[in-house]
Amino acid sequence: MTDLKIAAAAAPFGRDMDACFATIERLVAEARAEGVGLLVLPEAALGGYVESLNGDVDDPPPALSPDGPELQRVADLAGDMVIAVGFCEAGDPDPDRPGHQVRHNVAALVSGGEVLGIHRKIHMPLDEGRFTTPGDHLSAIDTPIGRVGLLICYDKAFPEAARTLALDGAQVLCFLSAWPTSRTNSPEVREEDRQWRRAELWDRSRAAENSMVVASANQSGDFGTLRFLGGSRITNPNGDVVAETDSTGGLAIATFDLGETLAKARRALSPVRDLRPDVYAAATPIPYEAPTAA
Repeated sequence: MTDLKIAAAAAPFGRDMDACFATIERLVAEARAEGVGLLVLPEAALGGYVESLNGDVDDPPPALSPDGPELQRVADLAGDMVIAVGFCEAGDPDPDRPGHQVRHNVAALVSGGEVLGIHRKIHMPLDEGRFTTPGDHLSAIDTPIGRVGLLICYDKAFPEAARTLALDGAQVLCFLSAWPTSRTNSPEVREEDRQWRRAELWDRSRAAENSMVVASANQSGDFGTLRFLGGSRITNPNGDVVAETDSTGGLAIATFDLGETLAKARRALSPVRDLRPDVYAAATPIPYEAPTAA
């Protein structure tokens, strides 16, 4: 039996890379002092998220290379810890825009000075897609602490994405988010916002329906027109939140023997074990029709 301590961080990140690294270094030091083996940082921890999801602010995050010095710095900082960190990736040349590169919203797993793998965000909420191109692949990543699945923010709203990673052998799901409060009628207390309830619901649902551990990290603070929820949490395979932060930030930390935890969760009732793919319809989007004027 091998216990793994997992931490999910809530913290603010913006365009100032020096400030981003100072925050990351502080969180890594706090996690290391607690004996953490897997640290999940929020979406866009390197360079910040978009400033608006409605197209009214156009200051995109910096595009970084997975082979560049920024991600390498986090990989070196990780030591024997595994760290999940988000950034905007500078991809291949854009065939539709000469002189420009395709950008992707990316989560990377790093450890021991190496990049172990990346996930490119697949689902684009609202107007985020004006800056980034969706990814087209889902697979779990081998790490020193086990096989890990990565999803970014809105990706976690789709059961199919988490299920794909579970069936690919992921032992823990890491959700990296920059999840904001509601745009309209948002209460002053962020924990009372309806988006807080929705984010928590999806964290708990993805854990329970796949009989596995979910570590969900989220940005806190304000950036551009967005007010982030914070509220990072660790959820066990029963869908119970076993550790969480408030809206102001910090680390949610919990310890599991992943092998034993998953085996126990799937010993009795387990939606991921008792699947009936022979009777399910292939997933296709429901067409959206804009409401017509009366």
